[in-house]
Amino acid sequence: MKIRSVIYTLGAFLIVLGLTMLVPLACSLLYKENDSRAFLIAIALTSGTGLIMYLAARPKDRKVILGHREGFLIVSACWALAALFGGLPYMLHGALPSLTDAYFETMSGFTTTGSTVISKIEGLPHGILLWRSLTQWLGGMGIIILSVAILPFLGVGGRQLFKAEVPGPIKDKLEPRIAETARSLWIVYVIITITGFIFLLFGGMSVFDAINHIFCAMATGGFSTKDSSIAWFDSAYIDGVLVVFMAIAGMNFTLHYQLLTGNYRPLFKDSEARFFLGTILVATILITVDLRLNILTDLGRAFRLAIFQVSSIITTTGFVTDNYAKWPAFSQGILLLLMFIGGSAGSTGGAIKCVRILLVLKRAYRELYHLVHPHSITQVKLAGQTVPQDIMKSVLGFFVLYLSVAILATLALTALGLDLITSFAGVAATLGNVGPALGLYHPATTFAEAPVLGKWIMSFCMMIGRLEIYTVMVLLIPEFWKK
Repeated sequence: MKIRSVIYTLGAFLIVLGLTMLVPLACSLLYKENDSRAFLIAIALTSGTGLIMYLAARPKDRKVILGHREGFLIVSACWALAALFGGLPYMLHGALPSLTDAYFETMSGFTTTGSTVISKIEGLPHGILLWRSLTQWLGGMGIIILSVAILPFLGVGGRQLFKAEVPGPIKDKLEPRIAETARSLWIVYVIITITGFIFLLFGGMSVFDAINHIFCAMATGGFSTKDSSIAWFDSAYIDGVLVVFMAIAGMNFTLHYQLLTGNYRPLFKDSEARFFLGTILVATILITVDLRLNILTDLGRAFRLAIFQVSSIITTTGFVTDNYAKWPAFSQGILLLLMFIGGSAGSTGGAIKCVRILLVLKRAYRELYHLVHPHSITQVKLAGQTVPQDIMKSVLGFFVLYLSVAILATLALTALGLDLITSFAGVAATLGNVGPALGLYHPATTFAEAPVLGKWIMSFCMMIGRLEIYTVMVLLIPEFWKK
């Protein structure tokens, strides 16, 4: 393990992280509020620490070669450090004086989870609110990918970081060089963000609210500037715009890149995209019918609530227009299932991802088919191509590992005194980076009353869920640290 290279890279990362706080600092100065001092100190501590690490571990030739082990360690450490230093503004301002709460809130931001411990959101200064949303926007595409586009100028190779940050079953390289790939992804991300911002302005949102909400929609994060989330606006137009952009953010960004370059065919041929959109359609129909038959008389209202909440949950955004904890059990069950399915691979969404669910279902069907035709040679295919065995093994391993972590974390929360529904839904919401859960932590409440140890457990769930299990769990294998 090249420890100096790791420290050098983490130092560069902290310098970049500190500089991103200049954005909420400018917002604070613009509104002349009392959080500017907190950001100034946070910037000094974050970038100052990073500069010390960077200079202390800088190699003489200013060239750092990272192996795959260093890549996994750096990515995991970056997220842990981002939550620690990113929580400084909350603590220094006094919005969240507790380290546990500040770490939970910031980890929720950078992992685009959207779970919160803040009860009075509308009472926070504009700079703090913008920082909450910005952490999600940066974490959405991956703050590591942002660094990958910058670190080459510092002499740090980015390929291993990108491999660790995007550990999904299928990777599409957009450009021949890793830094160019990162820049291409960010260009697409920024273009769609600006487009969504304009559409929200047409819906009557203020500039500040539109910026914050499109940041969180594109990141599939779910933080809002309002205590009641999107329900505060009570606008069918805003609901519709956010549904569209949450769905866009929940799809593979390589498809968006190809669309912007004039290549439309991959979108219609993509099996995962069809599965993702089809799941939204089926879940929306089922919940609409359930709401109409049990609690609502207006079919249009039932459809509006259903399609927004389905889109929000499956993309793991977490925006809400209604307290679905009061919905019928059937609808709640569908939403809980969607928390595990998640968005597409290569999207800003979390959870297991549609492509893995699709491959597991195809494999299960092939096993059943083989029982009927024992002498047949069966292969799992995706988009007409046979899926290699190593990818299938990785997918099945991930599936088992994800469910195992969910079960163990649920048992850990129940050991702290939480009921089973609250524990299971809390883990589903944090491990899947969804945000609001069920039980005690439903959309009308926060995670503020969760046990201290429970917050740390769920913070860990957020991180391993965002980095898709393997990146973090591999650090726990003794062989990882051996030569």
